[in-house]
Amino acid sequence: MFDLKEIITVSFTLFAVIDIIGSIPVIINLREKIGHIQSEIATLVAGLLMTLFFFVGEEFLKILGLDIHSFALAGSIVIFIIGLEMILGRDLFKVDPDPKSGSVVPIAFPIIAGSGTLTTIMSLKSDFGAANIYAGILINLVFIYIVLKSTNRIEKFLGKGGLLVIRKFFGVILIAIAVKIFKSNLFV
Repeated sequence: MFDLKEIITVSFTLFAVIDIIGSIPVIINLREKIGHIQSEIATLVAGLLMTLFFFVGEEFLKILGLDIHSFALAGSIVIFIIGLEMILGRDLFKVDPDPKSGSVVPIAFPIIAGSGTLTTIMSLKSDFGAANIYAGILINLVFIYIVLKSTNRIEKFLGKGGLLVIRKFFGVILIAIAVKIFKSNLFV
């Protein structure tokens, strides 16, 4: 039932798509707005979304009259706005100051369990066993939780100047990712 090779492949695939390491500047930027990120809630909600989309994602989108491409386009717009905020230093996306809701939107969705992650999970079903995919999801959730819990230490290590440079750099990267997702799903 469990295949270590499949679990490793799925885990690394999801790790690359989720890119929690690359999201650290975004998460720190959001933490400055909401004050505290509830790592447990963000991880739990992201895991719940991944699990739901694993089991009923395509059917759910069909019920809503949506396809995966429309879902990906919407997610790319949110990611684009977050990237703009990071570069411009302006708040375009108003985050609820309540740490519970801020930990859910935009951290759990779309940063962690965004359209790319959710469509990847649905796509993996064609090549890998369900138990191995779910094991890969759980491994990534543990890593996500550790990173979310460590953002204070990471911020102290980088300092204000280092954080500013990384924030601007990853803002451009986020915009590029958003444009790529938008472009690849616009005329499909």
